Amino acid sequence: MLDILLNPYKMGVEIGALDICLRFLCAMLVGLVIGTEREYTHRPAGMRTHILVALGACGVMVTGQLIFAQYSQLGASPDPTRMAAQVITGVGFLGAGTIMREGANVKGLTTAASLWSVACLGIAAGAGYYVVALIGMVFILITLTLFEVIQDKLVGKHVEECAYTLQTEDIAKALEVISRGAKEYRIDIRELLAEETDDGNHKITFKADVSGIRANKRRENFFVFVAQNEDVKLVCQIKEEV
Repeated sequence: MLDILLNPYKMGVEIGALDICLRFLCAMLVGLVIGTEREYTHRPAGMRTHILVALGACGVMVTGQLIFAQYSQLGASPDPTRMAAQVITGVGFLGAGTIMREGANVKGLTTAASLWSVACLGIAAGAGYYVVALIGMVFILITLTLFEVIQDKLVGKHVEECAYTLQTEDIAKALEVISRGAKEYRIDIRELLAEETDDGNHKITFKADVSGIRANKRRENFFVFVAQNEDVKLVCQIKEEV
């Protein structure tokens, strides 16, 4: 068995039930490990999704090899990788479903990439290349965990979203100041709501996405820019909730 794991070329075209089970188990393990990491970090596609993608890709590859083994004996020369090639293309549609746009930001790209990668490793497992599938799984897991920490260290601590509330006498000027501040400090304004208060002034509430490089510094500068701007004519101090 160890010889088969290290050198799958010796297996030939004969695929038995035990070998098929081993391939599916290998694909399931790949999907389980990668999907667990995605589940733990609360991503759109979790454990079961990754397992199903890996198992489906594995099944397609096994089927392609079985078709080749069956019809090559009749003189035909089917391509055992043709069906697998369609998996690599088709899983992109599944990955697209995990990508979400929130304002100027796009989320879910990493999960979409992990789904595509798991599908590729499922194909490798389905072809009997267990070492490729398992080593690939390890490197994907390292990328999703270790490099996330490195990325956070390089980018710096970020604040994904802050909620702001302010009151002003001149709503037009206040909105203009908010817009200029957001543009200057690269902040995405969302869910802005303006309403008139009982004393005839205006209350403005909105959320600001300040993720990215030097997010805390940009957030502080934006706060000062809006709160201390003379055009806003603040009736009460701006309140900020992180």
